[in-house]
Order: sequence, then structure tokens, then C-alpha cells
Amino acid sequence: MGDIPLNTANNKTSGTVSVAIMTRNEETTVEEAVRGVMPYGDEILVIDGHSTDRTREIAESLGAKVFLDDGHGKGDGIRKAIEVASGDVVVFIDADGSHDPADIPKLTAPILAGDYDMVVGSRWTGGSDELGGDIGKFIRSTGSSVITLAINYRWGVRLTDSQNGLRALSTRAGRAITLTENIFTIEQEMIMECLRRGFRVGEAPTHEYKRKAGESQIVVWKMAYRYVWSLVKGLLKK
Repeated sequence: MGDIPLNTANNKTSGTVSVAIMTRNEETTVEEAVRGVMPYGDEILVIDGHSTDRTREIAESLGAKVFLDDGHGKGDGIRKAIEVASGDVVVFIDADGSHDPADIPKLTAPILAGDYDMVVGSRWTGGSDELGGDIGKFIRSTGSSVITLAINYRWGVRLTDSQNGLRALSTRAGRAITLTENIFTIEQEMIMECLRRGFRVGEAPTHEYKRKAGESQIVVWKMAYRYVWSLVKGLLKK
């Protein structure tokens, strides 16, 4: 399992899609994010991490369904999205402009066609404007590659990106797996849990653009041990 053939991604499919936009103090970009995903989702969810600005107000004015997470971090928000989504597939996308909504069909079509249960957007095959330029980003991209390599060897898959937040998951699979991570480690945990339970995981090329507002909340030297511990737990879990 790995890259999805283009002919598969272009097949006509049936089913409904919930798009979950993860937010926290994104008032400058949330309108663009909501409007951008509207052509690709039957339901637009905004999962908010207790913003103190106008993020929720703006999202609601555009017709998005807004839910608060329980205040524990991005992983908590992803669990909330899986819980409340009504679509057959739920897409996770950030609100900072780094993800292109036009990539959504590449992720959802293979799931709706019944070929995959989860499809991750790959920045390694689609390119990234964010994973280079300073030592912190170099360490982050190197660590990501090591984690992905470990996952590939453990489950015999050929993924290139285990950390990208742009991804789609069948709601059925999302509710069958157990997710416990509260921070960005949720992304690798989601892949490992799906593979452990026998769900089919693939990826499609997607491009990551420079964020339009804010700074990354991932501080490599403070969080590295949590990524390692999450990986070890996932690899050893029966």
C-alpha cells in the first residue's frame, strides 16, 4: 500500500463527505478555509480549540457547524470530528492556508470507491514550502522520515508521509480504532491504529504551502520525546 494510482483517484464514487477544519484563533484565515472546502464537502465542520478571537463567530456566519473540543489539543479535536461527522468520509484540514482544498478529491475518492479506508496527503511526493529553511524544520522533516520508515517496516507498507494533517478517513474506520494522543502525535497514531486493525492505508500527492497566518505550534526540541514514545507504543501494541 502506498501511492494511489491516478485512475483510481479519478473514479466516480458515491457517498458523503464531512470536511473538518481544525481551528484555534484563526479569525484571519477561517473564512477563506470554510469557503475553500465548500465545493468538496457535504458537511463543513469547524472543530475549535477554544479560540479567544472571532473564529467561531465567522465560521457559524458562513454556515459551518462549529464544535468545541475538550481543550486537550489537536488530537482531542480530531476525536471530536470523528464523533460528530455525519459523512461516510471525514477529511481533516488546517485553517492556516497551508493545505489546498482542491486536493480533497484525491483523498476522498479512493475511500468512497471502497479501495482504501484512509488516505494521507503526501508532502514528499507533492512538495512542501514549509519543511525546509532552518535547522528546526530540517530536524522535523528528518524525524518524520524516520517515523514513517519504522511504520513501513512494522506493517509492510510504503508510505512517505506519516505526519501530514491533510488526510481523509472513513468514518467507519475512525470509530473502530482507538485514538488517545492529545497533541500532533495523533497523526502517526491514527496511521498505526488503522494498520494494526487491518484497515487499508494509502496516500496521494498533495502540496503544502506556506501558512498564511500564525506560526507552527510544533516545537521540535520540546516535543521530540513524545513523538518517540508514541511511536514505540504504537509499534509494540498488539
